[in-house]
Amino acid sequence: MLDRLPVEIVERIVAKIPDTDLIAASKVDSVWWQEVRQEAYKRWKNYATTIGHVQALGKPFEKGNIDWISFEDVNDFYKRWIDRLTEDQLYIMEKMLRNGMVVDPQEKETIEHALSEHRWGGDPWGLNWEWNEWTQQE
Repeated sequence: MLDRLPVEIVERIVAKIPDTDLIAASKVDSVWWQEVRQEAYKRWKNYATTIGHVQALGKPFEKGNIDWISFEDVNDFYKRWIDRLTEDQLYIMEKMLRNGMVVDPQEKETIEHALSEHRWGGDPWGLNWEWNEWTQQE
């Protein structure tokens, strides 16, 4: 029955499926596979954009014009937020790669590198910001 739905309805259904179940929906038929692939790319891009925005939010705190008490709270929150977004993005990317949805060799290489970095405890996007030199002065 799912394989007989109009594409417009499939698009709306796929958009509501959580990340953890998204790729499983691609198994219905080729129309669902294509819609899931498009939605996965859209979510990948959205995660990347959001990570960029969150990184930009952290910029004022790198300059040193902050209260020390709030810095530690903001820093912890910021790092947890970035880590969560990164994990969600890598989840989508890995599922796409493992299910043949990524055909561009450069994208495949990017995903494999990011997954490798993440598995070894690295920062796949190079967003790991550290204490500035001003914080380390005595």
